[in-house]
Amino acid sequence: MHNPLTAPIHIKRREFLVSAAAFSLVPRSVVARSGKPAPSDKLNIGCVGVGGMQGGGDVDSVSSENIYAICDVDENFLNQAAAKYPNAKKYRDFREMLDKEHQNLDGITITIPDHMHATVALWAMERGLAVHCQKPLTQSVWEARLLTRAAEKYKVPTQMGNQGYSSEATRMACEIIWNNQIGDVTEVHTMCDNGFARGITAWPDVEQVPKTLDWDLWTGRAAARSYSSKIHPINWRGFLDYGTQMIGDWGVHMFGPANWALQLGSPTSVECTAVEGVNPVTYPHYMCKFEFPERPNKYVPSGKMPPVTIHWYEGLMASKFQVPNGLTPEDVKPYNEIFVGTKGFMGTSGRGEGVRLIPQASMANYTKPPQVLKRSPGHFQDWIQACKGGDSACSNFGIAGPYTEWMLLGAISWRFPNQKLLWDGKRMRFTNNEKANEFIKPNFRKGWELKNITF
Repeated sequence: MHNPLTAPIHIKRREFLVSAAAFSLVPRSVVARSGKPAPSDKLNIGCVGVGGMQGGGDVDSVSSENIYAICDVDENFLNQAAAKYPNAKKYRDFREMLDKEHQNLDGITITIPDHMHATVALWAMERGLAVHCQKPLTQSVWEARLLTRAAEKYKVPTQMGNQGYSSEATRMACEIIWNNQIGDVTEVHTMCDNGFARGITAWPDVEQVPKTLDWDLWTGRAAARSYSSKIHPINWRGFLDYGTQMIGDWGVHMFGPANWALQLGSPTSVECTAVEGVNPVTYPHYMCKFEFPERPNKYVPSGKMPPVTIHWYEGLMASKFQVPNGLTPEDVKPYNEIFVGTKGFMGTSGRGEGVRLIPQASMANYTKPPQVLKRSPGHFQDWIQACKGGDSACSNFGIAGPYTEWMLLGAISWRFPNQKLLWDGKRMRFTNNEKANEFIKPNFRKGWELKNITF
């Protein structure tokens, strides 16, 4: 039977640490055109990070525009991209690129390790440039709030790279819930059993830094440590210094339908309920739960949504997921996010690119809900259209910042197992654990400090 729903599926640092006030920070679209680029115009895009896990793909994803400049600390990746885009200007240091080229650029893409997202994004936004930044938006809660404020202050088009937000299935998941087809959602279970650098519990042995890599620049704001091929170019995401492990790699995708459909906002607490493999270098396997209070939702008749608990299972803890009463293991097998409602169940898969009511029998009387949300032209195209004067992108930093904030509380919770950490979102602090508050803001290496945004 045809399923009407989507099927599952080396320049010295001090030379560049100059106050933004020293620049005439006017983007090319203002200097050259006295306004925003017309939809038919091609944007000049600078790409920071053009190799590794996703860099090359992100450059290709904006190649409908003019790839004006490319930047990577790894010369191998830079040269590979230059062979494909020979007219692009090449840079090793993003600061040099932004300081020299900001008046020639309209926007940038950021596809680099998590710990440097906020630094590069803020430099670009201060210089009037639009920003597409890969997920997770930042490595820390404090940096997520910083970029939310920066987007409000500098008013440039922004987008986080959680592509599932642009999928039709994610939007249909929202409409199913808003149409009350599974009743009030009381629980959501989200799981990912993969990981990076699993089994590494001490800093890897020292290796000679490749001549093609600027390791100091790659390290950026993080503490100076020895290079290892077990870190760059792939497995950095599993290290506490640089990444967020799976909650930031895939969790930010998987949580997308829940974040949007349930209008989650800020939780009142987060609690790690189990953890294994704690060590001083890499992320452990853990599971945690977030409690959200009643929240406003303009898309439902009552104008509000009831309290909900969001469960996360990472690494080996994915096996701890207990199938909700009323479902079987076969019912939930195709899905990585399970919604438990008072009238039924729903599953989403991939990055939110698949959605169905479950169990299968629930589809017998399925009626497609009314379309409420505009369908996307594609995640990068959504951002490009925003750069050319269109509507704000669907995961702009005003949305992605608060989303990243609550999600990254989970990446703190495992340090305090079986302790309910009470969260004050407005003040951005835990109210019952001062030690936990030490992990809200990262430590910045001297010369790489970021200041809070003021208006």
